[in-house]
Amino acid sequence: MTALVPRVRTTTEPVISLVIPFYNERDVLPECVTRLGRVMDGTGLPFEAVFVDDGGRDGGAEWLMAQCRGREWIRVVRLSRNFGKEAALTAGLDHARGDAVVVLDADLQDPPECIPAMIERWRAGADMVLMQRRSRGGETWLKRTSAHLFYRLLRRLSRSDIPADTGDFRLMSRRAVDAVRRLDERNRYMKGLFAWVGLPTEVLRYDREARFAGRSKWGYWRLVGLALEGITSFSVAPLRWAAAIGAVAALLGGGYGLWIIAKALLLGVMVRGYPSLTALITFLGGLQLLTVGIVGEYVGKVYLETKQRPIYLVRDVVDRASLRRESAPSRAAALEVPRADAG
Repeated sequence: MTALVPRVRTTTEPVISLVIPFYNERDVLPECVTRLGRVMDGTGLPFEAVFVDDGGRDGGAEWLMAQCRGREWIRVVRLSRNFGKEAALTAGLDHARGDAVVVLDADLQDPPECIPAMIERWRAGADMVLMQRRSRGGETWLKRTSAHLFYRLLRRLSRSDIPADTGDFRLMSRRAVDAVRRLDERNRYMKGLFAWVGLPTEVLRYDREARFAGRSKWGYWRLVGLALEGITSFSVAPLRWAAAIGAVAALLGGGYGLWIIAKALLLGVMVRGYPSLTALITFLGGLQLLTVGIVGEYVGKVYLETKQRPIYLVRDVVDRASLRRESAPSRAAALEVPRADAG
C-alpha cells in the first residue's frame, strides 16, 4: 500500500495547471485562450494551460503553438494520433505541474469563470472540487434525458461513489492527481477513476453553457460506447444479470417441459404449434447471444489490459521555452513513451 505523499514544489513552477484536451476545435480556441487568460490573471496565481491535441487535423494545435511565443503560460502536448478523450486527458494530467489541476473542455461549455470558486474550495482543504451540472444548455431533450438516466444507473451499479450529473470539469489537488496517475489500466473511464481515489471532495453546482462554436464530436453511438465503457469498467452487475436471466430461462423452460409431459401422460393431450416453438427457440437464442456479448465485453477488456500498450504516445511538447531552443534548428523526432516514471 502506497502512501499519498505531498510533493515539494519549487517557486518557479505554476500553482494552478489547466488541462484542456481538444480535437478539431480550431474555431473555439481563440475565445478559449482569451477567457482563460482573463480569468486566471484575476486570481493572481502562477498558472499554466496544458492543451492536449488528440490528433486533430484542423490546424488548432499549430495555432496554439504560435500563441506560445506571446503567452508563456501555454503548453501544447501533441499526441501522435487520435487516442480518444480519456487518453488525452490522461496525457494532460501526466504533463501538468501545478499544485492543483483544473480539467475543462475547450468548447467552453464548462465556463472558465467558475475556476476562482473552485480554487477557493481547494484552498479551504478539498482535494477534489466537482462541478455538478444544474442545467445543460444547447443539448436536446433526448441527450439530457439519457445522460440523466445513465449517471443514476452507473451510480447504482458501481461500488465507487460516482456523483450524478458531473463530467470531467473539476479541480484536483496534486495529491489527487498523483493518486489517479497510479491507475494504469488501458480501458479508462476517467469519471470513475476520479471517484475511485476518494479523498475529501466538495461539489459546486453550475449551469453548463452551449458550445461557443463548432460541433460536438460526441455522436449518440460514441456516447453509448462511453456509457458501456463506464458500466463495464466499474461494475460486474451485467455478468450477474446475464447469469440470473439464464437461470430464470432454464427454470421456465424446465417447468414448461414438465407441464407438457404431464399433459401428455395424464390427459393424452399432444402439443401442437410449431410456430410457438420456433418463437421460443429464437427468444432463447437471442438471450444466449446477449449474454455471450456481455461476457465478451469483459473478456475483451482483459485481453487489452494484458497487452500493456502505452495509453498514448506524444509527438511533441511545445511551449515558449522549447520554441526558443528550437530557433537553432533540429527538433527531436522520437516519440515519447509516457508514464515510464508513474507511481
